[in-house]
Amino acid sequence: MKYDLIDNKLFIKNRNNFMAQMKPSSLAVFNSNDIYPVSADSTLPFAQHRDIFYLSGVDQEESILVLFPDCPKEKHREILFLKETNDHIAVWEGEKLTKEAALKTSGIKTVYWLQDLEKIMFELMTQCDTVYINTNEHYRANVETETREDRFTKWLKDKYPAHSVAKSNPILQRLRSVKDPIELDLIQKACDITEKGFRRVLNFVKPDVWEYNIEAEFMHEFLNNRSKGFAYTPIIAAGNNANVLHYIENNQQCKSGDLILMDVGAEYANYSSDMTRTIPVSGKFTDRQKAVYNAVNRVKDEATKMLVPGTLWEQYHIEVGKLMTSELLGLGLIDKADVQNENPDWPAYKKYFMHGTSHHIGLDTHDYGLLHEPMQANMVFTVEPGIYIPDEGFGIRLEDDVVIQDSGEPFNLMRNIPIEVEEIEELMN
Repeated sequence: MKYDLIDNKLFIKNRNNFMAQMKPSSLAVFNSNDIYPVSADSTLPFAQHRDIFYLSGVDQEESILVLFPDCPKEKHREILFLKETNDHIAVWEGEKLTKEAALKTSGIKTVYWLQDLEKIMFELMTQCDTVYINTNEHYRANVETETREDRFTKWLKDKYPAHSVAKSNPILQRLRSVKDPIELDLIQKACDITEKGFRRVLNFVKPDVWEYNIEAEFMHEFLNNRSKGFAYTPIIAAGNNANVLHYIENNQQCKSGDLILMDVGAEYANYSSDMTRTIPVSGKFTDRQKAVYNAVNRVKDEATKMLVPGTLWEQYHIEVGKLMTSELLGLGLIDKADVQNENPDWPAYKKYFMHGTSHHIGLDTHDYGLLHEPMQANMVFTVEPGIYIPDEGFGIRLEDDVVIQDSGEPFNLMRNIPIEVEEIEELMN
């Protein structure tokens, strides 16, 4: 891995928190992700399943974590099953976790090779009544591929049909949404790498560069700072491309007078950052662009102040909608009649700001978190309002990542990333 070794006390704490919420006489299983084939002998780069990483720190394929806090054998209360490594694998694929390295990474003392899985699982299943299976219940999930986790669950339920089944996901949604200080440091590191990329781009952008040139500048800086690269597919959208919310082609030329909307974030140690900035290709905003930009920035600043413990996500977005309505009236994009006659299910402001303002962020860019439950301290959210005006050939979105505090305004993890019009123009010139 490119990143520095993470203190395993994070993973020990995460496991203890999870096991404290398990039913008596129950066992939980977590699998690594598959390595997905492309064609022939080609595969996509491996990306670890965030749940097994959260609970163990293991960042390797073909790994399984078993938690059984009530197991009669103390050594079987936490078990890692790993792909057995050897000299041949080390030569062809690189070093894999040894049992000693797995202990140092995870804090788990009992490590078996995968070849012992069925034998050990049989013993464990005779000693438990309930099995926690790990399903994906994120509100944005839309999974068509059968995962390694899915296949293991099928095998387990088929082989041991008399056991009760429980779900890991509701426990993980709550635990993962509230960040440990070690996690906050890792997310801050990802944000700091993103800052370096953005400052590099401010010095690079000029008329006639291509969107993919800008993408390459970000990637250079990210890789140079121990990141694997982008936390999600980057959006580099010049001119009217910014009005396509998930524009990812990044293949157009940036013309003088255009704005470029850049929604990018570095990952670090599997933790995501998520930044959006909008800058002028020529290094200077027009008066109209500046007016819209400052309107978006004001909404972002005021929306950020609402992210405090006890806030409900749905009500928060209603309040942000009121802020945006006021700004759009001031810009002349909507009028009072539009507001008076609006459809409550699709308010007038939605014509120019049609997406949500905030989502959880952490190990996933759209991270775990139950949106119907009140916000808590140490949750991390994005704040990302935008105004999109196809008729005027530009769209503006601004986005920071912030940590909810016990009291007062959130702490901005992107506080050092330039955002004010004057600072952007000064750095570009």
